[in-house]
Amino acid sequence: MRYELKTSFDRSIKRLSDDAKIEIKKTVFEIIDIIATGKNPAKGQSLTRLHKDYWEARTTIRERILFKITDDLIQFMIVGNHEDIKRFLKRI
Repeated sequence: MRYELKTSFDRSIKRLSDDAKIEIKKTVFEIIDIIATGKNPAKGQSLTRLHKDYWEARTTIRERILFKITDDLIQFMIVGNHEDIKRFLKRI
């Protein structure tokens, strides 16, 4: 399974603290592992299908990761709160 970090993803994590960036990196690799192996998410972690190929994973109460799954590619789009995700999805 391949993965790609979009420039919008890189821009969205720049504003976060170093601790939050570490947590997001950890979550990104967990998402890749869950999708590649088909195992269940860890307790407290949720993957939610939002729209067509777009999915969301929570990292904290406030921060979420939006990603797109197509064939054998996972594209990580942005990190943000609920409203950021809604705004992003309206533009696609």
